Amino acid sequence: MAHLVKVVIENKASARDPEGETILKDLLIKGGYEQVKSVRTAKLLKMWVEADSDKDAKEIVSKLCDELRVYNPVAHTCSISVEGEE
Repeated sequence: MAHLVKVVIENKASARDPEGETILKDLLIKGGYEQVKSVRTAKLLKMWVEADSDKDAKEIVSKLCDELRVYNPVAHTCSISVEGEE
């Protein structure tokens, strides 16, 4: 059975996010959205993974992210969730 696994990679909270800062600036200056106080950007990977269970699918993706250095653990956080099955 195929499971949809989502991987979100973002800068650690202590790191600057120039892209997010630019978006926030545009929202405030050009759009007038003073209600928005912060913007952080991230990368989203969607993978369909063949596995027997959600847990197995998540373990497979977690292992491949770590082994293949899909993200830099020094600079980024990586969250993995299983969203559904086919």
